[in-house]
Amino acid sequence: MRKNMMILVLVVFLAGFAVYQNARNAHKETLLPTEQAPKVNFLAPNFTLKGLDGNDYVIGGPREKPLLVNFWASWCGPCEEEAPDLVRVYNKYQGQFDLYAVNVTPGDKLENIKKFVERYQYPFPVMLDKQGTNADTYRVVAIPTSFLIDKNGVIREVIHVLSAKDLDKRIENLIKG
Repeated sequence: MRKNMMILVLVVFLAGFAVYQNARNAHKETLLPTEQAPKVNFLAPNFTLKGLDGNDYVIGGPREKPLLVNFWASWCGPCEEEAPDLVRVYNKYQGQFDLYAVNVTPGDKLENIKKFVERYQYPFPVMLDKQGTNADTYRVVAIPTSFLIDKNGVIREVIHVLSAKDLDKRIENLIKG
């Protein structure tokens, strides 16, 4: 009888431990990542850049609204292709998300940057990554490259040129969280 009771206690203990481990692992998946990395499901690396408007803009950490960070250059053909779509989606969802256009300035000229911004009438902040260090931190190998970052500062998706419809869908999903 005593042996049966010991076995029963052991079985109950093991079952309880298994339930605890499953609950703990499920909870871990909902926790925010603690590491910064320029990849999906990691915290966006922090940086601050000055915009063409003279203001400082901070990327990284929790924020009021989700954020799209777009690395681009004025000489980039695909950047020109996506520029009107960025403006449209920004205007459509204005106030529901932020969009920061980060110019990868090495190899670009301030005069060309300003002409590009003027031509496409960018209504969102345009920042200058003068040394290219932030593009390097984010491991940008091709431009344009955009990072969709949620309110918690977690990168949810890395995208390149998308159709207007796909870009709209991605922004809508980012806003819904």
